[in-house]
Amino acid sequence: MNIKRAKEEIKDSIQAYLLRDAFGEYEIPTMGQRPVLLLGAPGIGKTQIMEQIARECKIGLVSYTITHHTRQSAIGLPFIAERSYGGKKQPVTEYTMSEIVASIYDKMEKTGLQEGILFIDEINCVSETLAPAMLQFLQCKTFGSHAIPRGWIIVAAGNPPEYNKSVREFDVVTMDRVKKILVEPDFSVWKEYAYGQRVHPAVLSYLNIRPKYFYQMEQTVDGKEFVTPRGWEDLSRILYVYEKLGKRADREVVSQYLQHPRVAKDFANYLELYKKYHTDYEVEAIFQGKISQGVLKKVAHAAFDERLSLVGLLLDRCAGACKKAQEAEGCLALLLEQLKAYQRIMAEDLEETDRTESNREPKPASVLGDVLAEVTNRWQREREAELLSREEDYALRRVQELLEQYVQRLKIENLSNRDQAFARIRDWFGEERENYEKLCNQAGEALERSFDFLEVAFGVSQEMTVFLTELNVSRDCVEFLQTWECERYYQYNRELLPGESHKELLRRIEQL
Repeated sequence: MNIKRAKEEIKDSIQAYLLRDAFGEYEIPTMGQRPVLLLGAPGIGKTQIMEQIARECKIGLVSYTITHHTRQSAIGLPFIAERSYGGKKQPVTEYTMSEIVASIYDKMEKTGLQEGILFIDEINCVSETLAPAMLQFLQCKTFGSHAIPRGWIIVAAGNPPEYNKSVREFDVVTMDRVKKILVEPDFSVWKEYAYGQRVHPAVLSYLNIRPKYFYQMEQTVDGKEFVTPRGWEDLSRILYVYEKLGKRADREVVSQYLQHPRVAKDFANYLELYKKYHTDYEVEAIFQGKISQGVLKKVAHAAFDERLSLVGLLLDRCAGACKKAQEAEGCLALLLEQLKAYQRIMAEDLEETDRTESNREPKPASVLGDVLAEVTNRWQREREAELLSREEDYALRRVQELLEQYVQRLKIENLSNRDQAFARIRDWFGEERENYEKLCNQAGEALERSFDFLEVAFGVSQEMTVFLTELNVSRDCVEFLQTWECERYYQYNRELLPGESHKELLRRIEQL
């Protein structure tokens, strides 16, 4: 199965394992909760989905790569203890707590999360001395003499033997006690994730043209030559940073991430062309509503791969604009929630003042400062527990920044009257809403300009179909178009992609 389906399966398992009955006991007893064994090629996202699952399920995550451990650190160190048997004291061997088990208790104390996932990576690549302990771990949910705490689900991952010489096969007794999930690389699924992560447009455009290079693993006389999804994502990050630094990512740089000479050379050449297309096709002018005859003539004689690259440039601008609008919407919603809390507290404090016949009204700056403190505490708490996605983290930070500004403004303007203070806060909130509307207009305009160009350059064509298909893969674009009226988007969806109803798109996006 693909990584997306594997993620769904693991989430379903966790929800089933953590379901309690009327007496607070787990519906499936701890010993009946089979560990999940995730087997798949390296670099396809096994570790990454565990972080996503923990955030989405709001539970803890403790992650270990078991090949970094010795038998002593995994099961603990022996020491001599004294026990009484039949009235006689006897020395016995006991073990200190496993570093791995101890780290679960540390996570529980640090975050307050009593349930979570213990993720053990490369579990089938352990050393000879540690192998029996891993079998005991999967069968009995213990490291040495110490059990994994109740409420902590075991998920293990490993690579099939063809990818790693160190792989050990588990016996039937062990395999009969786990839920085995086999995962294979799938470009279409990864692409949904990649749009959300803002993977560099040159990478997405290239892989749309040459999807066979998404994942490569070949044995040659010089050793393994390979390309993995992890390699593409890491390459994307360095491309963005190099652009900010004004540096050029040539073939030597690309080959450090794509360890397959043929693919690295091909992508490095494409990257130069991709940058050239941005200039040759006057992309900036297109988004200003200026379409030159020279560009139309050039695109008419361009090869299909070149046309797809141009579509990729249009998509990147649209996806980036939609993402900014969606981020602003998330911040605005969170800010509104905090201002409603401020208004509610002010009203409650005013009622309390009336009951006590006091003339002292609560100070707006002080009350808003308390709301700010609660937001800050929430951000610190959830960040410490690693429960925040990048979008949630950004929204909380931005709202903290805005509330700090509002508190300072209230103090500077010396606003102590409740109604006057709230009127000013409403004005400041209006400024943020105007900024959000501006970003929405920019995203909407980017879409309209793209459709303008595609209609003139290609008409109802394969290029238009590609543009729509890629828009529908991007979560940010689909969510933006849910509220923004773009008639041509719906028109061409009906004409070119009749099976892609907007309701179905939203349902599919929710599963990403």
